[in-house]
Amino acid sequence: MVDVILGLQWGDEGKGKIVDFFAPAYDVIARFQGGPNAGHTLYVKGEKVVLHQIPSGIFHEGIVNLIGNGVVLDPVTLKKECDKVAAFGVDVRKNLFIAERTNIIVPTHRALDKAAELAKGDEKIGSTLKGIGPAYMDKTGRNALRVGDLLRADFQEMYQKLKDKHQQLLNNYGFTEDISEWEKEFFEAVEFVKSLNIVNGEYFINKKLAEGKKILAEGAQGSMLDVDFGTFPFVTSSNTISAGVSTGLGVAPNKIGEVIGITKAYCTRVGSGPFPTELFDATGEELRKIGNEFGATTGRPRRCGWIDLVALKFACMVNGITQIVMTKADVLDSFKELQVCTAYEINGKQTDEVPYQMNKLPLQPVYKQFAGWSKPVSACNNWNELPAEMNAYLDFINTYLGVKVTYVSNGPGRDQIISSR
Repeated sequence: MVDVILGLQWGDEGKGKIVDFFAPAYDVIARFQGGPNAGHTLYVKGEKVVLHQIPSGIFHEGIVNLIGNGVVLDPVTLKKECDKVAAFGVDVRKNLFIAERTNIIVPTHRALDKAAELAKGDEKIGSTLKGIGPAYMDKTGRNALRVGDLLRADFQEMYQKLKDKHQQLLNNYGFTEDISEWEKEFFEAVEFVKSLNIVNGEYFINKKLAEGKKILAEGAQGSMLDVDFGTFPFVTSSNTISAGVSTGLGVAPNKIGEVIGITKAYCTRVGSGPFPTELFDATGEELRKIGNEFGATTGRPRRCGWIDLVALKFACMVNGITQIVMTKADVLDSFKELQVCTAYEINGKQTDEVPYQMNKLPLQPVYKQFAGWSKPVSACNNWNELPAEMNAYLDFINTYLGVKVTYVSNGPGRDQIISSR
């Protein structure tokens, strides 16, 4: 079976650490969607490592790591990442594989991303300018270059044809920035990618299933950024929910087993878009400071707020979540009172459903208040040591969602996670 780990909020839930924690129980870790805008933070030998394209199981000996066809791959980012990983003694040519159907981000995708975002003015969606959106547009427009194309003798001609198409669009935007250095770096990285293990991804992973191997599918971003079910248009360009596993890896839906959702004990968001529980006061600033809430990829300050159970229950529903991991519980140690959003008020009426395009509505969160806990949860080594106030917080969340929080991450360390099981 294929188990799934994905984020339930707007990304940045701490997926990297959680995948790293679960990885030893699996034979294969596979990324099924997203691009280099997703930063998964790990701590290896006490050192912080941020992965953007490589699956988070790369530091475990004997585990196969697959970049699936649902990913858009930036060769430049991948090369830099492989160099970083190699510095820890990891041989990426031994345990990293790339599906040949994986789409490629080319330099003009980055240029288009930048030009389009600048043209939006005040209506910016908060793109990371990594070229992800334009790359997925070429995928659906059937113009994309894929990893398998790198091995073709006519790749240069294919590249030039796509570049010429992009240049017409860039001319319409009036974009004149020189990208020759981007291209030089790109073609150097392409030669490196060609030296890696490029495989027929769907056969590769289904063969592993037939051999009885345990597979963990790793998502990027978060469920509320899903291109269909997220806070459109302030979303990413792929399906971040569990349904994306089938199309992003080539495995049938009946092969999906556990779907493990990750949520912070509070909530954050990077970039533009609706965020009902966002705090603009000193409390929000304190959450940001204590939680070190700055983007792993962009360094941008994250917007912070209380946990939103309306959005969380919606995410559990569309994903078919079977269990939840709550991260950064220790960040709430300092707060005497906690708030939990249990409903939205829209035009005087309360609802517990996520509305269509919430950014167009006068939406106000409805809160239930909880007492903070009296001791640092980072000092807890097992579930029975959690303070009573935190148990009350978790029990309410479990009941509201109809899905249990089975793990709590109580610090940044690889071993700082406790289980109710």
